[in-house]
Amino acid sequence: MIPNDITTKHLNAVSKDTLLQNLGIEFTEIGNDYIIARMPVNEKTQQPMGLLHGGASAALAESIGSTGTYLMIDPEQKIAVGLEINANHVGSVHSGFVYGKGTIVHKGKTTHIWNIEIRDEKEKLISICRLTMLILDRKK
Repeated sequence: MIPNDITTKHLNAVSKDTLLQNLGIEFTEIGNDYIIARMPVNEKTQQPMGLLHGGASAALAESIGSTGTYLMIDPEQKIAVGLEINANHVGSVHSGFVYGKGTIVHKGKTTHIWNIEIRDEKEKLISICRLTMLILDRKK
């Protein structure tokens, strides 16, 4: 599934100067079929009332799933793009970090589907997301 020679240090270096860095998203763990990343809840990720913004949660979820798919395809032959994301925000958080764990639930030739749960530091469920990735041939 996910190659075991990829490190979080590598993923975080590749994320430099992207949305991930701007939101403070940092990869913390990679497994055979999952990825975990964390994101701070601060002025960059909060909505005006001081709560974690749902769009920031969706950005965390898509970052996790799209990175996971990218690690599972041959980037010389294929590209992967987000096709659809659904997010249900079931809890709120004001500060600290949230942690997203993305697990692949379908690994097809042309689509991958990821389930991403976002939890606060006390393991309270904040958002549950489903991401569909489309895999296309790279134009030569």
